[in-house]
Amino acid sequence: MTGETSHDRVLVTGGTGYVGAHVVGRLLRDGHRVRTTVRSLDRAAEVRAALNVHGTDPDGRLEIVAADLAADGGWDAAVAGCAHVLHVASPFPAARPAHDDDVIVPARDGALRVLRAARDGGVRRVVLTSSFAAIGYSRRADGRAYDETDWTDPADDNSAYVRSKAIAERAAWDFVAAEGDGLELAVVNPTGIFGPVLGPRLSASAAMVKAMLAGAMASVPPLYFGVVDVRDVADLHVRAMTSPAAAGERFLASAGEAISFLGMARILAESLGGRAARVPTRELTADQVREAARTDPAMREAAGRLGEVPALNTAKARTVLGWTPRDTATTIIDTAESLFRLGLVDTPAPN
Repeated sequence: MTGETSHDRVLVTGGTGYVGAHVVGRLLRDGHRVRTTVRSLDRAAEVRAALNVHGTDPDGRLEIVAADLAADGGWDAAVAGCAHVLHVASPFPAARPAHDDDVIVPARDGALRVLRAARDGGVRRVVLTSSFAAIGYSRRADGRAYDETDWTDPADDNSAYVRSKAIAERAAWDFVAAEGDGLELAVVNPTGIFGPVLGPRLSASAAMVKAMLAGAMASVPPLYFGVVDVRDVADLHVRAMTSPAAAGERFLASAGEAISFLGMARILAESLGGRAARVPTRELTADQVREAARTDPAMREAAGRLGEVPALNTAKARTVLGWTPRDTATTIIDTAESLFRLGLVDTPAPN
């Protein structure tokens, strides 16, 4: 693979998304020309508004085009002239879908559409945003830390979103191996993504921090998960795009040890004082989670992971790509500060 120059054009799918907007901003700051896709050009203004919050001036180097993961049209034009593609867009259901395939099929087929267009358009490398969901949602008894050699079994009883990430990533690797014709693939597998929001359309993780700050969560389930900053996810995408060593590799992205919902609430309370007066202070018991799981699909998934504290081995991203993520507390605090700054959470009135 040849060295990169500031004149390389990069396609980023999903420019209105949480990760996509940060990736676009990072690439522009690095001097790249960027093209990004939105499902409808009616949402182009959202991309520019996010960049304004990001503090990045596109300076004429940003192009916004329409392309939908659910349709073939537009993808050949989207990849034309691009040296690299960062495929960040993927469906994330706001509620449990009526059918699992409503999430799985668009994720898998959308990834394959992008890869086919990239191959046919002479793109050198695609970086795919996958997830820890594709690595660590199949239970095992050996206690070993999860790493890039692990895979979630799509046949396991997991949510449609979790299964979609494993199925879509597998399909991507299979395509490149069988039909890639020299196209390089690298994959980023983030844990829970937090960090500064760039607009009012919130990711599930940022919405959870907002709910905590707004007092909408009286108590939380005793669940543990990895945390990674959205800015560090963007940084890892750029490293996976530019490093020759990244071709054909997966990279698990997490800042450190897993944290619980209650641990996150405590970070907010300790750092924000009165502004975090409404964060939850109690955990549900295991029995309460199981009872709630009878009627609440979200709690059903929580019940299936009770007592599991995932150990995470992120040495590969650090050693191969020189990636150094922010600490978890900084990320959680910066998420909250951005919500306050954009007026998305009201500061509690003093007692």
